[in-house]
Amino acid sequence: MGAGLGLLTASPLALAQQESSLAEVTVSATGMAAADMATPVQVLGEEELRMRRGATLGETLAAEPGINASHFGAGASRPVIRGMDGARVSVLSDGSELLDASTVSPDHAVTSEPMLAKQVEVLRGPSALLYSAGAMGGVVNVLDNKIPTHVPEKGVEGSAEVQAGTAAGMSAGAFSLTTATPLKNDNGQLVLHAEGVARNAGDYRVGSGWGQGKVPGSFSRGNTGSVGLSWVTNHGYLGLAYTRQQATYGLPGHQHSFEGCHAHGDHLHCGGDHAGHVHGGGDEHDHAASSSVPVVELTSERWDLRGEWRNPTAGITALRLRGGLTNYRHNEVEGGSIATQFKNKAHDLRLELEHQPIAGWRGTLGLQTLNRRFSATGEEAYVQPTETQRNSLYLLEEYRWQDWSFQAALRHDRQRIDAQLSDERRSHSATSTSLGAAWKFQPGYSATASFTSGSRMPTAEELFANGLHMATSTYELGNANLSKERSQALDLGLAKTMGDTRWKLNAYHYRINGYIYGATLDAHEGLQLLQYTQGNARFTGWEAQLTQRINRELSVTVFGDGVRASLEDGSALPRIPALRAGLRVNARLAGWDGMAEWTQVLRQNRTAEYESQTAGYGMLNLGASYQWRSGGNQWQVYVKGQNLTNRLAYAATSFIKTAAPLTGRNLVVGLRLDF
Repeated sequence: MGAGLGLLTASPLALAQQESSLAEVTVSATGMAAADMATPVQVLGEEELRMRRGATLGETLAAEPGINASHFGAGASRPVIRGMDGARVSVLSDGSELLDASTVSPDHAVTSEPMLAKQVEVLRGPSALLYSAGAMGGVVNVLDNKIPTHVPEKGVEGSAEVQAGTAAGMSAGAFSLTTATPLKNDNGQLVLHAEGVARNAGDYRVGSGWGQGKVPGSFSRGNTGSVGLSWVTNHGYLGLAYTRQQATYGLPGHQHSFEGCHAHGDHLHCGGDHAGHVHGGGDEHDHAASSSVPVVELTSERWDLRGEWRNPTAGITALRLRGGLTNYRHNEVEGGSIATQFKNKAHDLRLELEHQPIAGWRGTLGLQTLNRRFSATGEEAYVQPTETQRNSLYLLEEYRWQDWSFQAALRHDRQRIDAQLSDERRSHSATSTSLGAAWKFQPGYSATASFTSGSRMPTAEELFANGLHMATSTYELGNANLSKERSQALDLGLAKTMGDTRWKLNAYHYRINGYIYGATLDAHEGLQLLQYTQGNARFTGWEAQLTQRINRELSVTVFGDGVRASLEDGSALPRIPALRAGLRVNARLAGWDGMAEWTQVLRQNRTAEYESQTAGYGMLNLGASYQWRSGGNQWQVYVKGQNLTNRLAYAATSFIKTAAPLTGRNLVVGLRLDF
């Protein structure tokens, strides 16, 4: 799963209505119209999310142009945007940093539940600087209903949904309920919200031709529950929510024979064998290497604080408050006992002011502070305990003149990281700027351009890692002398958004000086010795889509994306997505919305040293949904057929690509009620 560019989309009529009103779609993260923003902003609303959502955020977004998934079995998957992942992609919970441990390693789950999301926004360019200077790939903002922002018109509103899938025996259910309480006065009313999800899936089946049929240890199960209270007035709201998430999932392809391996200079020593050369080749071990699969037991407790005060005084449009307090931990259990424990205690607080136009410019000024205490203990404690403190100041401004709109952003960050065991401290500061413009040069046509000069400060893991990481089959060495990255990014776009023929094209080029990456120094039977180092890198790519509406019931879309990423000497960077293209047909018949899609992913033969290549593959996806109203409630039934030709496929972005191929043939059915 996650290999296509659109598992199920709206009907041609709905698509036409949506695109014709694109200028009215407001991006929550910026308060600006999507059509007026200078860089491509991708917004997935509730309807589209219902058809695309998977068990993880990475899987949910993997169909979007320019976005892939890191894919670590079924339990963990982060978005990979334009070939960048980890700390270069920031994930937010309604404007506040998620504060889990998913940026540390791809086997750590993102603590965002797709079944509870009401909208997902992907930001780049000036708008992304509101939230992070280091998110060169982009910012993913997941909106939810944890904290009510309005009083339900009928007093009570909510939803319930169930779904099931065949490839892993998956079952899932979710509910959401918002109700106005009796506590109210002339100044407002108290509103209560509760929501929850439970899901369970066994080991999943892969495509034909893979010996074991199912991926050992690819099971995943978990539950999420949240309760929120909010005081809602005519001028805004202030609310608090508590969320608890528990998950248990396997780590496919784990290799016990690496225990005892250690680094000696730029070589690996494993037992009595000096590994100065490659014994196994490739970047992952064989899928049959181990019959004992470690299990992650994850618990996350989070408090969210959100508020908005509209028009508090002359000249001020709104004051906004966002805060998150997280207590995260996960145990990696082997043989019934805890082998390694990861903890992350962190808080994030944002206060921002949106001002009314000054000389035609309107915008947002904000302050942000973050504190993160991360620790790992046990067999794979490859990163010593660290404390990260970061303070930020940011500004985003917009100006409109005739058919033009301009955006400008400025952000300054100061960061300090303290290593608890070695008593080392590293401090960095970074200033980033971005300028962009959008020009509607004819009705239905627009051109966009943006240039961002950014800086990314190294993470604690890049600075201080030192140890064996068996989940990714690596021995990681940090570098305390790393300096900040400096990047220049140019993004150009052209689009036609009206008429029977509609299209959009984006091209981009990133020049990143001092790009931090894990360079493989040595390998032994699949285990790699990674040293975090710096080099100048280039990312060049494109995203394109063309839709032809045949009539009110039928449309045809062709789409594709690709990125080429390499160091200055021409050598490829690791785990870069392969080029992909596809054809999709959408139809509407007797109240049903239907889709048929073929996505072709090309071979990825531009790989880093010690990294295996991945073969190309094609996938067939079909889907249909039907909605109806009964008793004032709305019902929806849907069915999705994924990888119907049962192709064996490997994700070029994955550390364990050969140990955990993509899901084989899968049928998903679901039923949803909104009341």
